[in-house]
Amino acid sequence: MRFSPQVKMVEVGPRDGLQNEAKPVSVAIKVGLIDRLTEAGLPVIESGSFVSPKWVPQMAASAEVMAAIARRPGVSYPVLAPNMQGLEAALAAKVDEVAVFAAASESFSKKNINCSIAESLDRFAPVAEKARAEGLKVRGYVSCVLGCPYEGDVAPEAVVAVAERLAHMGCYEISLGDTIGIGTPSKAQALVEAVAAKLPVAMLAAHFHDTYGQALANILAVMELGVAVVDSSVAGLGGCPYAKGASGNVASEDVLFMLNGMGIKTGVDLDKLMAAGEFIASALEKRSGSKVALARSGCLG
Repeated sequence: MRFSPQVKMVEVGPRDGLQNEAKPVSVAIKVGLIDRLTEAGLPVIESGSFVSPKWVPQMAASAEVMAAIARRPGVSYPVLAPNMQGLEAALAAKVDEVAVFAAASESFSKKNINCSIAESLDRFAPVAEKARAEGLKVRGYVSCVLGCPYEGDVAPEAVVAVAERLAHMGCYEISLGDTIGIGTPSKAQALVEAVAAKLPVAMLAAHFHDTYGQALANILAVMELGVAVVDSSVAGLGGCPYAKGASGNVASEDVLFMLNGMGIKTGVDLDKLMAAGEFIASALEKRSGSKVALARSGCLG
């Protein structure tokens, strides 16, 4: 069993994590979080979303956030830009990377963005084309890769088809998202093997939610196959909207603790990452979702 000696951690807390928070989060707090994550050494920090505030009110001030953060050379601060209007806003905010997202489940696609998978991909194609023409990198997300809250199991072939379309429209990296956190290691490996049969494994990222406590096991399982990019959220920000009271994103601190223990390089400082987690947990007046943070603070049990 051989693992990549280095893993790229993609921090999704400021966008994917905070967008699920019911309590409004100020621009100052978002900027404070992103700047602390930058200080911790994260190479990629998903920082906002240019979508209609009607649908995602928590992301309404993304332009203000992008204008205020202290950007560090060599660090990417991608934003979600699912349509041309969002892309124009992202370009105005001088971002260097945007992301688009599609589902591997027809039911989820229709309920989440009110269109079929094929329609969503057709919408994204011109966005990706213009973004790349403007010199921006484009990342693709595939949700519900191991299960759907409406359909149950999702066939790997469905995931492969979406991933291929995203790659063909110019996405340099494809993040495979277990949206409801229902995957297990063997299923996660089978999925990655199916996608890697069509696309280079170096293009693939693991985005596993911890709803059923399987995220770290699943990450380790796909790392065995060569996956070396992992999405995570500081303090485990972002609950699962399909399982009341359940955790959502895997905590960045927990991922880093595991990688450090394996001798795998990330360039991320655990103490500074934990400080960022403590900052946002305090601002949200909630307990951190990181097992490592709780253990270090003596709050387990």
